[in-house]
Amino acid sequence: MKLLAVETATHACSAALFIDGQIQQRFEIVPQQHTRLILPMIDSLMNEAGLKPQQLDGLAFSRGPGSFTGVRIATGIIQGIAFGADLPVVPVSTLAALAQDFFNRNAETVAFTGMDARMGEIFWGVYEKNADGFAQLIGAEAVTPATEIIVPQMTGVGIGSAWEVYSAELSHALGDKLQRYESELLPQAAAIAQLGVLGLQNQQGVAAEYAMPVYLRDKVAKKESER
Repeated sequence: MKLLAVETATHACSAALFIDGQIQQRFEIVPQQHTRLILPMIDSLMNEAGLKPQQLDGLAFSRGPGSFTGVRIATGIIQGIAFGADLPVVPVSTLAALAQDFFNRNAETVAFTGMDARMGEIFWGVYEKNADGFAQLIGAEAVTPATEIIVPQMTGVGIGSAWEVYSAELSHALGDKLQRYESELLPQAAAIAQLGVLGLQNQQGVAAEYAMPVYLRDKVAKKESER
């Protein structure tokens, strides 16, 4: 199977190419440079592999939550390629990608995954590594104040940027269910590719027009009086 994946939902920017179990990735931490860099990353990967879009089996992208602009960039790029090459697309949760990357490198099996959502809130999801090694959502993803997270009945590791900003609040809420936390993790296209391939195998690919972002917030922009 051959699948191209992109991730631009945070200040990291990455693209990855999955070819029959092997993943090549381009990754840079470059705030506000995603539009300039993502297409050259894709071209580099495809040229190195000697592939045209029509030779791929599918595409995947980080559908959010994350930066409004960043999520739109990934959506637009992947929709354009999908329309041009008539390819199925797998939208992948940014939080799931964070958890998958963590599970790939660690023995722990539960991730309390959080990203700073600004406006005093976080994007939150609890993921567990299933028997096949993939991140599986427990409950639902949410946008919430750090003090109001739904505490699961399991122990795990905190990951993501929310732990840099709200470590005290999250640690207090989780109590002895928290083993430790890693706040520096950023989502990567390699994990998007992994979960995208899984999605294709499970018949979860959609047509380009249905490959839509997920922001979690009902109102992406609020008036100053509403914040």
